[in-house]
Amino acid sequence: MSKTLGHLIGDEAEVPPGARAMPVSGLTADSRAVKPGFVFAALPGSKVDGAAFIPQAVAAGAAAVIAGGSLPAAVPVIASANPRRLYALMAARFFDAQPETVVAVTGTSGKTSVAGFTREIWTALGLRAASLGTIGVVAPSGSYALEHTTPDAMTLQETVARIAAEGVSHLAIEASSHGLDQHRLDGLRLSAAAFTNLSHDHLDYHPTVADYFSAKMRLFENLLPPGSPAVINVDTDHGEEAARRARARGHQVWSVGRRGEAIRILGVTRHGAGQHIALTVHGRSCEVDLPLAGDFQVSNALIAAALVISTGGDEARAISALQSLKGARGRLDLVGHSRSGAPVFVDYAHKPDALENALAALRPFAKNRLVVVFGCGGDRDRAKRPLMGEIATRLAARVYVTDDNPRGEDPAAIRAAIMAAAPGAIEIGNRAAAIRAAVEDLGPGDVLVVAGKGHEEGQKIGTALLPFSDHEAVRAAIEGRDYHG
Repeated sequence: MSKTLGHLIGDEAEVPPGARAMPVSGLTADSRAVKPGFVFAALPGSKVDGAAFIPQAVAAGAAAVIAGGSLPAAVPVIASANPRRLYALMAARFFDAQPETVVAVTGTSGKTSVAGFTREIWTALGLRAASLGTIGVVAPSGSYALEHTTPDAMTLQETVARIAAEGVSHLAIEASSHGLDQHRLDGLRLSAAAFTNLSHDHLDYHPTVADYFSAKMRLFENLLPPGSPAVINVDTDHGEEAARRARARGHQVWSVGRRGEAIRILGVTRHGAGQHIALTVHGRSCEVDLPLAGDFQVSNALIAAALVISTGGDEARAISALQSLKGARGRLDLVGHSRSGAPVFVDYAHKPDALENALAALRPFAKNRLVVVFGCGGDRDRAKRPLMGEIATRLAARVYVTDDNPRGEDPAAIRAAIMAAAPGAIEIGNRAAAIRAAVEDLGPGDVLVVAGKGHEEGQKIGTALLPFSDHEAVRAAIEGRDYHG
C-alpha cells in the first residue's frame, strides 16, 4: 500500500479535506531534517514548542504538519489532542515491519540486562533474535549504538523495520520512562512486557515518584494488548502494585522472585564466580548455575526466562540456557586484575539502587577491602548525589569520588554534593586519575568497581563529548600507563 497521508493517519485524527490521498515521503519531528514531501510533527517540548518551527519546515518542503491544535500554515495541519502518539502510530505505519515477537522491559535498573538475556536465551533456542536499548542494537548481523535508550518514534520504527528485514523474528526492547511518557513506543506490536523494579531516578523529569511509576505503568496499561503476558518482579517495593495494575488490565501476570508464583526462587548460593539457583517454574522444581554475580542478576535472568517462556519458548531449554549467559557490556564487567591480583569491574550503576546492588553483589568476593570509584551526572536529578555518597561509604571500605558526565554543571559542585554525605571519601576530579589511584592502591583480597559509565565511550563536559572509556582507563591503570581518552 502506498504511503499516503490518509493511510498513515487512519482513524486517529481528522484528515484535512482533499489531503487524504497526498503522498508522504517521510516523517520527522526535527524541522532541520525536513525534505520535500515530509510530514513535520510539531511536538511540544520541555524547553521549546515544535510549532515555532513550522515556517522553517514548510519552507524546506513539508507537505503537512501534525500539531496539538489548529494552526495557520501554508500546508494541511492535522490537529491532534495527542500529537506524540499520532506521530508514533504514523511512524509505525510508514515502515510497517516488525519482528513477529516483540517484548519490552521497563524499570529503573536491569532493563539492559533483561533485554540482553532475553536475546541470548532466544538465540540459544535457535531463534534469530535481537535487543535494542541503552547499549544500542545487538543483532545477528552486528551491533551499533543509538543516541537514546528508547529512540525517537521515527528512529525506533526505522530501526525495528531494519531488524525485521534481517530476518530477526524475536526482539527485546528497553522501555524507558521518558520513552513511555513521550509515546515513542506507541506503534510497537507487543507480545509481552516486563517490570524489573523502581527506585530513585529521573526526578529531574518526573515531578514525583508516583508520576515516575505511572509512566512505567503505561507499558502495561496503554501499550500491551489485554490478555498478554506481564512479567513482574514481585520482590521489590513496587512489584505487587505493578502486578495489581497489570491484572486490572486483564494481563496474564507472570510473577517472578522469592514471592513469585510463575517462577519462584527457592535459594541462591555462591558458586565460584557465579551462583547456583534452586527454583520452581509453575510449581515444577529445577536447578541451574548462573555464571554471573549478584542477586539482581538472578532476578534479571529469571525475568528474561519468563519473557521467553511466556511467549512460546520451551521451558526446560530456556532455564538451561541461563547457564551460558554472558551479560551486557559494562554490567559488573570484569576488565582485569591489578598487579596485586585484585579484580577490577566496570559497572553502569549511576543510580542509588543500582550502586547499592553492585556493591552488595561484589562484597562476597572481597576477602579484604571493597573499593569504589564513582561520580554523578550533571543536569540530572540532584537529590541522588548525597544518597549515592551515603551508599558508597556505607558499603565500601574505600571510596573515590570523581567526575561522571558533568555536562553543563560545575564538576566541583557535583562532587561537593556527594562528598557532603561521604565522610572519608577521596576526591579526585579527573576520572582517569581517580581510576589509576584506586587501581594502584589495591592490595591482595581487594575488589574494585568503577561505577557510573559502564559501556559509554565518551564523557560529557560542557557541550563537548570527549572520548573516554572506563574499560580502557582501567586497562591503562593496570598496565601502569596514563590514559587521556
